[in-house]
Amino acid sequence: MNPSPDSHARDTLRRELRAKRRALPAATRIAAAEALASRLLTLPFAPVSGPVAGYWAMDGEMALHVWQMRLPRECTYCLPVLHEDGRLRFAPWRAGAALATNRFGIPEPDVPASALLPAEAMAFVVAPLVAFDARGHRLGMGGGWYDRTFAFRRDRAAPPQLVGAAFAAQQVESVFPESWDMPLDALCTESDTHLFEATP
Repeated sequence: MNPSPDSHARDTLRRELRAKRRALPAATRIAAAEALASRLLTLPFAPVSGPVAGYWAMDGEMALHVWQMRLPRECTYCLPVLHEDGRLRFAPWRAGAALATNRFGIPEPDVPASALLPAEAMAFVVAPLVAFDARGHRLGMGGGWYDRTFAFRRDRAAPPQLVGAAFAAQQVESVFPESWDMPLDALCTESDTHLFEATP
């Protein structure tokens, strides 16, 4: 089967936007992480307790370490862990705790399976992305991990809230969304907060 035109467009976006975010200077990244943390913490549905998920920033992704340090004490910070069923699980993690590298070279908490939490247990999730558009559509790396993991909240009625984190430069006119793509509830950049409403 030949790839669709939209598939080619998405691949092109990934290449261009990944290069764009990797090229951002260190000072810009540091300032952006500070500004992002403030925006995430002032969302109308910002978490006050329970397990919340971030991600380990790779390949120029927006860093979450400032947000992690400023979370309320009642929140438990978690990182995603790949599972053999093609969905993510989440494991509590603190700076300095053991990590193991997954097959994509991304660090994950090195914990027993019994310590992993399902997506349904999360109170709030911050997701990485390559590009986003004004309608709340997110373009990831192409593996579909977040789309499969959060498919249970297709209508956005079930928790957790799914929030994207990105540099403002990652916004595009359209990410050419597919039917299986999970929309975001909100997205924060270093300069703006976008709140999205469910599309009927």
